[in-house]
Amino acid sequence: MKHESTITCPDCGHQTVETMPTDACVHFYECKNCRVLLKPLAGDCCVFCSYADLPCPPLQESSHANRI
Repeated sequence: MKHESTITCPDCGHQTVETMPTDACVHFYECKNCRVLLKPLAGDCCVFCSYADLPCPPLQESSHANRI
């Protein structure tokens, strides 16, 4: 399981590598460039699942469990 993911702001395109928490979902994230407040898209549990290159650790774990 990976704990770092790159979030891409949909407004300005700025990318930042962030460490994802393993025990909680991140429901809000402020872009470090344009300061827009990101929220999960409908159907996603957190901002990492909506705007990052990897899903959050709980989703990574459930995807791994489904492959076994």
